[in-house]
Amino acid sequence: MTSGEWIGCFGLTEPNAGSDPASMISTAEDRGDHFVLNGQKTWITNAGVADLAIVYAKTEKEAGARGITSFLVERSFEGFSTRDIHDKLGLRASNTGEIFLENCKVPKENVLGEVNNGFKIAMGTLDFGRYTVAAGCVGLAQGCIDICKEYAKQRIQFGKPIASFQLIQQMIADMVVECEAGRLLVYRAGDLKNKGLPNTRETSIAKYYCSEMANRVAYKAIQIHGGYGFSGEYDVERLYRDARINTLYEGTSQIQQLIIGAFELGIRAFA
Repeated sequence: MTSGEWIGCFGLTEPNAGSDPASMISTAEDRGDHFVLNGQKTWITNAGVADLAIVYAKTEKEAGARGITSFLVERSFEGFSTRDIHDKLGLRASNTGEIFLENCKVPKENVLGEVNNGFKIAMGTLDFGRYTVAAGCVGLAQGCIDICKEYAKQRIQFGKPIASFQLIQQMIADMVVECEAGRLLVYRAGDLKNKGLPNTRETSIAKYYCSEMANRVAYKAIQIHGGYGFSGEYDVERLYRDARINTLYEGTSQIQQLIIGAFELGIRAFA
């Protein structure tokens, strides 16, 4: 996978287990030298093109988060199939799909980590996923700013470029300040990651702020473009649609608020 020969995907979310992955119903039954997996995963990036899926399933049904195991499941395994999800609001260039496990036989050597320790692996993975979402949101916001600066200098109304209008400058100034604040939050979390220090709190702060920030900035980008911003002829239309998903995947904004709140108050709302 690191050499690019294989494409991978991360199979955690289920139709009835999104923000609460511990409630998943996918199962893995121990059959001696292998496990038999049954279940369904949804909203999985790269599901339709992946050669290998990291799939999470219950090895102990009544143990909650402590009964989840992580498996390396190859597309070639019997009982493994996928279906693409189409007509998404945004991220249309990204493959998204469902994974179906029907008596899928997985060798025991394909257990990732230890049996019943998969939830810890999943949460650690989400810390990195949330970080990349935050960083991507900064890039999206910066893209909106760059496009709007160029457009505002070229678009003529009332005999002069709209870049000279005070309210246009106010919107662009707000966009720049928000983007820079998000960039610094991403850098702080990244610095902790590089040093191998705990960063769940800082990563959640960055993900929460940057995902909401990207939506605010993209909204202003449409406003600056006026009616043209509502057209697919301009990139801000796509950026506006793409921004929306960032408050949903890798943990919704509300989940990030609960994580941050738990760190600050010492009380877990999830419990």
